[in-house]
Amino acid sequence: MMDWQVVSGGITAPKGFKAAGIAVGLKPSGTPDLALIVSETEAIAAGVFTSSQVRAACVDYCRQRLQSKASSRAIMCNAGQANAATGEQGWQDVLESAFLLGNALNISPNEVLLASTGVIGQNIRMDRMRQGIPALVNALSYAGGDAAAQAIITTDSVPKSIALETTIDGRPVRIGGMAKGSGMIHPNMATMLSFVTCDGLVATPLWQTMITQAANESFNQITVDGDTSTNDCFIALANGQSRTPTITEMSQDAEKLQAMLKEVCQHLAKAIARDGEGATCLIEVQVSGALDNEGARHVARTIAGSSLVKSAIFGRDPNWGRIAAAAGKADVTFRQENLQIKLGDFLLLESGQPLEFDRQRAINYLKQAAAGAYLEEDTVFISVCIGNGPGQGTAWGCDLSYDYIRINSEYIT
Repeated sequence: MMDWQVVSGGITAPKGFKAAGIAVGLKPSGTPDLALIVSETEAIAAGVFTSSQVRAACVDYCRQRLQSKASSRAIMCNAGQANAATGEQGWQDVLESAFLLGNALNISPNEVLLASTGVIGQNIRMDRMRQGIPALVNALSYAGGDAAAQAIITTDSVPKSIALETTIDGRPVRIGGMAKGSGMIHPNMATMLSFVTCDGLVATPLWQTMITQAANESFNQITVDGDTSTNDCFIALANGQSRTPTITEMSQDAEKLQAMLKEVCQHLAKAIARDGEGATCLIEVQVSGALDNEGARHVARTIAGSSLVKSAIFGRDPNWGRIAAAAGKADVTFRQENLQIKLGDFLLLESGQPLEFDRQRAINYLKQAAAGAYLEEDTVFISVCIGNGPGQGTAWGCDLSYDYIRINSEYIT
């Protein structure tokens, strides 16, 4: 049973957080391209970052900052230029950005974290950044969550945000989140930026553990096209402004907060997969019967990431053979005579044997999902059981359409 409720405000729903999002000319479109999240007090900070060997300067900067000081007051994110593969100049631009924002906020640059999204190989337009930071700080507001979510998107068709509230020790505690992502989405981490705020207070090691676990069950379980970015980051701040007792170890309160954090992250992760470039529907793959959860999650990711499965869904073809093939290549041991596959309510394979099913009704099921674009009804459910083990896992993806090629062939031009 869910022990929380949805509230408005997004990233600024938790107490003590302000945000802003404005256009400073970093993107040629003239749309908002610079976002800022600020905590009124020092906040415990944790993060998970791309596993790519080619990383943006902001990723290395944040990693270093969190290793030396696991707290922060501000996160600034620019769109337009990724500042990845930009050499020494890219690193100097990050340092200058932190210095400029620190001065504008009257805090230490060491309390600033940074993120970027945009075209790889392009430096941040620092002339626009220098001019824009004072205006960004002036735009900070307790109602600025929507503006910030809008300012971090690139090829996204919609901004992505959510906020939830629960009760701990008789007081309300909120978690708010926003994310961007639409293409170059694949686990470890998926190409995305996500920021979470919380007005609870959690001890530093535990907060990092909770953030890592939430990422493993959400952002690391989505895929659009099999490509991982240079800039992926998930940063979370907890400032304690709810005035609830500090959570120092796993407990009933910690589990309640973890469950709400997981819900926020999964909502954002599914929104990213649903908004995959050129996609017409969300694909949710549920795997059970594995020896452990990690094995189940791996099989689910493999199926959700299969180009053949994704293409079949786009073609409204209930081709269970592609699902079976994807499960079999996941490098997770199971006996094929135990394999079961369902598409929605249609049982297609049982005990490794194909079953008769109403093909036209299955096709109609896929067509209905595509007709419900960006609604809850747009989801194609694939259920796979590989044995009798306790392991379960879910992954999310989207279909692969002609528009994906068009969008990415025109990305820079």
